[in-house]
Amino acid sequence: MTWDAYAAAWAALHGGFDPRGAAPLVRGWLRLAYAIGSRLARLGVPPTAVTAAGLLLSLAVPVAAAAGAAWPLAAAGLVLLSAVADSADGAVAVVSGRTSRLGYVYDSVADRLSELCWAAALWAVGAPGWLLLACAALSWLHEYVRARATAAGMGDIGVVTTGERPTRVSAVLVGLLLAGAAGALSVDVAAGLATVGAAVWALLAAFGFGRLLVAVRASLR
Repeated sequence: MTWDAYAAAWAALHGGFDPRGAAPLVRGWLRLAYAIGSRLARLGVPPTAVTAAGLLLSLAVPVAAAAGAAWPLAAAGLVLLSAVADSADGAVAVVSGRTSRLGYVYDSVADRLSELCWAAALWAVGAPGWLLLACAALSWLHEYVRARATAAGMGDIGVVTTGERPTRVSAVLVGLLLAGAAGALSVDVAAGLATVGAAVWALLAAFGFGRLLVAVRASLR
């Protein structure tokens, strides 16, 4: 399957959002997922196996973060790998012609569980629990409202907001990388930097959720 054919198929599964017209970073990320997914599909790897691998990687994130010192750096690497797996599973499904409604549900559940693991990792490094609960709640609400609005008749994804999954990945990555870099020097500094990552996540999620609500209201009025 060519990139253009893949992009068209991906857009059909994501509310008509064409990755070929996305920002360079988003387009590059999706092209990476396409390249990895194409290779895995040729090897006969099923998309559910990639989804499961991504979830297992996410489950290891808080374990690594809790080890302290510079271990949050390893946790950040696991977050990145799990995010790649999350994009690659859909690419495998599209390229191999194995997309399914059940697979879509599995992928969504794995995404939410992964984000819970990432929040737990930031908490293990020292970020406050109430802030991480806000991160998780806002992110889950973002996806829930979009899903319910689509079921209610919204014809597309509504709007691409600052609270999308790539933003969550970026905030957690930055928080863990900074905490890992400072962890060998000071536990308190590491906790503060993890809190910065969580605060960025919460702030962007709040703005994104508000923007989504406006788009949903405009679409369904």
